Amino acid sequence: MTVLAPAARPQAAAPRTKYVIVENSPVHHAIRAACIAVAALGVLWASQLAPFRVGQFTTVFIMAIAIIGLNLVTGYTGLLSIGHSAFFGLGAYTTGVLIVKLEFAPLATIPIAMALTFVLGLLVGLPSLRIHGLYLALVTLAVAVAFPEIVRKLESLTGGAAGMVVRSRYLAPPEWTGLVRAQRGIWMFWLSAFVLVLVMILSRSLIRSRFGLMMRTVRDHEIAAAANGVGIARTKILVFGISGAITGLAGALFTMYIGALSPDGSFTLLKAIELVTGLVLGGVATQLGPLIGALAVVFLPYYTASFTTGPLSGVLFGAVLIALCFLMPEGIAGRLGLLIRRVVTVVPKDHPAPPR
Repeated sequence: MTVLAPAARPQAAAPRTKYVIVENSPVHHAIRAACIAVAALGVLWASQLAPFRVGQFTTVFIMAIAIIGLNLVTGYTGLLSIGHSAFFGLGAYTTGVLIVKLEFAPLATIPIAMALTFVLGLLVGLPSLRIHGLYLALVTLAVAVAFPEIVRKLESLTGGAAGMVVRSRYLAPPEWTGLVRAQRGIWMFWLSAFVLVLVMILSRSLIRSRFGLMMRTVRDHEIAAAANGVGIARTKILVFGISGAITGLAGALFTMYIGALSPDGSFTLLKAIELVTGLVLGGVATQLGPLIGALAVVFLPYYTASFTTGPLSGVLFGAVLIALCFLMPEGIAGRLGLLIRRVVTVVPKDHPAPPR
């Protein structure tokens, strides 16, 4: 009896890309240069807007820096943190206290604020050695809730519940800028934009380094990482410290821009939720996600409030957030990346190009 072989099923055609770009090729460099030029023109355009809009973009830059710090811990290392408002607040109050009490120059307070928030990050990272997931989130949540209470108790240093006001004469632009006190808004715009670019470059270099590979390995499979010699404890604690320092840097810039601090204002649990919201909306573990997320959390409430007033504006804002999370679960930057990769593929220089 002859046995007939089953007919072979037609295989689905492999997805093909339309354009293939070799990494570090002239075309690749030209595209990068074009993107940088467009970004620079966008920042230049934003700086020419009305002072209110310039202030909104300054807030976006500061928020993006803070979200980058959160992204290193949660996005690239997989450690869920809801306590980054404490790092933000410690950096802000360190700058405020040094300016008001000790008459430091504003820029000179930034290294001290980063050092203190780095140490706090190391301490907050210690529980991550024994607990994971939601349990770690609860520990960081406790830090976020405790911070405003600590500020209230240290009334002689922080002003307590009444807050602290940094007078504008202390926050005037440095003389070498050629700007006067009335131009503090444009000074903070350019300073925040410069610091954001610097932090994005350093963050990208860190992620692409060997330590960044260790971070992602800890996130993806902690047991396998330990089996391959990755120092789990050192990686977790150190990334918490680096993340805290970056978020503290954002807090220092916040004080230099706002000039008024209150424990019930910008350092409560709502700030922590705002940072997490910006990270999720922008795209977890993406390079541009923090910037896009900061744009979302600053401008979305403003525009939803322009359509309606009162509690309905909050309902509309929540509905927009739900829609974005439903339509783009990978975040706005993540979805844009997927769409771009359908058209363009960037391959290493010695890597064979995929079929067209």
